[in-house]
Amino acid sequence: MAWFGRRKDESAEPESVEELELSTAGDQLLGEGESLRPVVKPLGDDERARIDAALEALQSEGVDVDDLDSLGKGLDAAYAAWAEGDEETRPDHAAIVERYAIGVGTYLDRHTDLDWQVVTDVFGTDLSLTEGFKGSFVVVPHNLVAGRWMRGETGWVTPVIGHIERRRTRR
Repeated sequence: MAWFGRRKDESAEPESVEELELSTAGDQLLGEGESLRPVVKPLGDDERARIDAALEALQSEGVDVDDLDSLGKGLDAAYAAWAEGDEETRPDHAAIVERYAIGVGTYLDRHTDLDWQVVTDVFGTDLSLTEGFKGSFVVVPHNLVAGRWMRGETGWVTPVIGHIERRRTRR
């Protein structure tokens, strides 16, 4: 996902986009028989390995993914270090977002009725959490973390994820 723009080594030329005739744009955006309803699939080996790697990295940072305050403090500290760092030497923000998105998702997987799934909808395919294979309620942790990272928002993990937890409790 291109959340933050181009890398320095990429061409500055924007990719061309096919022009759509407005009267027929809808026909080209959604195929015959396709639905706006998300398609939910179980995790595969690649997704499980991705989750395991992120959890291991968070643990090595001293982050407890079963503790929202720990997750929030870890993310806020990672953002502060990144933002204050020299642009040429600071770590890859996408890797940090990935770790903490998976941390947030794992918290929700363990503490709510939501489960890790691979969800495909009109916006693409993402590692997400949803209720079984219904797909009627979907949380995309990468969107939660990346959007707030781009705005430099801190202190949001405990209230936002806590709210989802209260609404989607396993009890």
